[in-house]
Amino acid sequence: MNRNLTARSVVRVFVLTLVSVLGSASLLPLAFGQAAGPEGPERPCLLSSSAFMLANLDSKDSPQFCQLALGYRLSRTDVLALEFITWRYFHPLGIPYGPSFDSDDERYPGRVRGTGAGLAYQHYWWRGLYTGAHATGLRQSYEDLDGRLIRHGFQLLTVARLGYHVEFARGRWYVEPSIAATAWPINTNVPEEFKARDEKWKGYFLGEPGVMVGVRF
Repeated sequence: MNRNLTARSVVRVFVLTLVSVLGSASLLPLAFGQAAGPEGPERPCLLSSSAFMLANLDSKDSPQFCQLALGYRLSRTDVLALEFITWRYFHPLGIPYGPSFDSDDERYPGRVRGTGAGLAYQHYWWRGLYTGAHATGLRQSYEDLDGRLIRHGFQLLTVARLGYHVEFARGRWYVEPSIAATAWPINTNVPEEFKARDEKWKGYFLGEPGVMVGVRF
């Protein structure tokens, strides 16, 4: 998750999206009345994006965050998706929630732009409850404070996710609020100034919220 999506912005987007979907009395029966996995075998394809792109409008330094996923339902309980993502961030990814989360004292001497693609797998266990596993390869572009390119690197970003699938509009549209643990076991060619900041923190992040909004076709 982009460090520039401040804790306040993350909570605001997550809560407002969740409340707007589940707070409608007309949607509650659909949200909690599903069998395991999405309904409607006539629409096996899924196209979705992250609601956190709204946070691009609510940040001191825009993360320029964009995520797109194209999925296919292999069975009633299994979905495989190809994901594309780009973002930029200004703090180490391992900073936990707390006073250092978006502190200026922990900022990089520049910024990082990550762009790449990966695979995601979802399994539905009960009603709309699902777990997911994601693996994304990212080309990392490191820039100094003036925006000049320092070097390129590579990062493997992995995500384990727990979420709930909510359908509406007769199953055509859906929302998936979730919580995740992220890790980056491979992170190569990091400039020393950036690496010194990263090494102060863990190589994982717990409790990342997510909200995907999608359409089935």
